[in-house]
Amino acid sequence: MSERSALAEEAASGRAARPWYSPFNAIPALRGGHFQTLAGNYWRRPAFSLSAEPEAVQVDAADGSRVLCHCHWQPEADRTARLTIVLVHGLEGSSDSGYIRGITAQAWAAGCNVIRMNMRNCGGTETWSPTLYHSGLSGDVGAVLRHFVERYRLQRVAMAGYSMGGNLVLKLAGELGGNAPGWLVGAVGVSPAADLAPSADALHDGFNRVYEWHFLRNLMRRFRRKVELFPGIYSEEGLGPVRTIREFDDSITARYSGFTGADDYYARSSSAQVVGRIAIPTLVIHAEDDPFIRLLPETRAVMVENPAVSLVATPHGGHCAFLATTADAGQRHWAEATLLKFLLATGGSSGS
Repeated sequence: MSERSALAEEAASGRAARPWYSPFNAIPALRGGHFQTLAGNYWRRPAFSLSAEPEAVQVDAADGSRVLCHCHWQPEADRTARLTIVLVHGLEGSSDSGYIRGITAQAWAAGCNVIRMNMRNCGGTETWSPTLYHSGLSGDVGAVLRHFVERYRLQRVAMAGYSMGGNLVLKLAGELGGNAPGWLVGAVGVSPAADLAPSADALHDGFNRVYEWHFLRNLMRRFRRKVELFPGIYSEEGLGPVRTIREFDDSITARYSGFTGADDYYARSSSAQVVGRIAIPTLVIHAEDDPFIRLLPETRAVMVENPAVSLVATPHGGHCAFLATTADAGQRHWAEATLLKFLLATGGSSGS
């Protein structure tokens, strides 16, 4: 589905008005999924100079798991009334990933509070949790939201995630459905891994093996660190070769996270299963030339049919890149600028 097609379908359903939307015009030389993806990963950004208050948040009382959040608070006098945005990174990323820092700088300048959340074990926190992290842990995002709302009496909170983080955000929004708390005013998923099985399999195709090798190398390094830290829980004995993401999820993720296998893990953890129940304003940004994220036709149809969800499917953009022709401040990274405009439009301006 092209961006034009997605817009046409929304127009037919009476949801064409988008004051937050401006078309994405890809840099001509980067009109290819791999070009955008790789350039987006290495594109130089302005220096990140915002100070942050680190805070540990318990997300699972049963095993004591904690996650590390870096918080950027507006002045205390009106902190409570400001829009707060919780950001969730992608697979093998962290709160220091470039796109997370980019959104943070723009959101802070717009007057928002920003919380950069690390998933379990990420951001140097392998010792903080006896468990692995995976795409089904939407409850961790919910725990972070509730923690800060209760601690600071926040009135308006939104969440945004990239790739794996996008799946977690959409999954949580769908699980909450019509019972979402009044303070949760919006959600965004950029290049979300909403259909996990076909996306994992796509990583094994052609040039995508380069990305798969990268993810596998880091995931295996992290797993071996967990073996060292928690030898009573984890072991490499009898593991066998792990050559693909699906094999990793089948042999490791499923084994240690309560799933019967990769298929069970993918089925139970894909946000595609619950996006039809989303009831808060939600934006999904997906590039048709994303090298490995696959958004199935039935998932797209459910998103388009849900009046709470706005699907923007662009012809170009790669995976989590969306490098635009404009050189205006903050606009080069189109997805970051667009998600912020969406959340400010749907969640109220940053200071009101």
